[in-house]
Amino acid sequence: MKTINKVQTAAAGLAVLLTLSACGGAASSTSAPGEAKSKTSDTADISKGVQPDAAAVALLPESFKSKGELTVAMDLHYPPTTFLADDNTTPIGVNPDIARLVAKKLDLKLKFENTQFDTIIPGIDGGRYDFTVTTMSPTEERLKVLDMVTYLNSGISVAVVHGNPLNISNDGMCGKNIAVTKGSNAQLKHMPNVSKWTCEEKGKPAINIITLPNVQESLTQLVSKRVDGVVDATPSLAWASEQQPNTFEVLAPQLDTRTDHINAMGLKKGSELTPALQAATQSVLDSPEYKESLDKWGLGGAGITTANLK
Repeated sequence: MKTINKVQTAAAGLAVLLTLSACGGAASSTSAPGEAKSKTSDTADISKGVQPDAAAVALLPESFKSKGELTVAMDLHYPPTTFLADDNTTPIGVNPDIARLVAKKLDLKLKFENTQFDTIIPGIDGGRYDFTVTTMSPTEERLKVLDMVTYLNSGISVAVVHGNPLNISNDGMCGKNIAVTKGSNAQLKHMPNVSKWTCEEKGKPAINIITLPNVQESLTQLVSKRVDGVVDATPSLAWASEQQPNTFEVLAPQLDTRTDHINAMGLKKGSELTPALQAATQSVLDSPEYKESLDKWGLGGAGITTANLK
């Protein structure tokens, strides 16, 4: 299978990139006085008023109690799960919500570090970040260097330009240029498998996988016709389609990758923080704020009930 690393900013797609990013006003609308804020301008902290969980705090290592802070790494380019608000400063989405809730359950402050997806694991392994909540799946490779605590269940889908002029389907991407995010499961596992099952084993051309930094860049390349489709997390693609229904559409059903799509927080393998983080995450899953966040970001069906340690 052919994989190309193609990182280009398409001038023709810049307007799309700006529209999809919160700093450019994604999903923002002009509200009359008294109307509710748009989601992307609402920077309210969901953890405000949430009380620490005594059992989770009791498991917290003294080093973290003394420091009083957790550092969480995220790639803030993935609405509606992980992105920046219209102020271009405040992290918003279901992942920042959950990270804030976990920190509050542990009675700690939270520091966000915005970094590219494929640099998160090396950063955690190197001690620069304490953990990540970034819609990451617990793969065999990741579990060699990370402890992972489950918190969400979501899938991946295929996005195409509106009207699907190339007639792309979930099992009809052979020979097409399909963009994925560098370091994601789509790049490392799912798309190679889908290409093998749906194309190569049937004597058809392999899917031409185009590796890009994030979903926004992928969608920019899609609208400028540099790629034929995008495979990424369903929530991110559904968000893009919702914001620009005449530009993108998401194929249904979700892409069959023959695996589950559980998402997990990650922290360094064998970390002394792991027991406390797992307990805090379970406390979050049991809280009304968890459902509130999922519903707000259109992920009501992605909730789970148990924070398992992988």
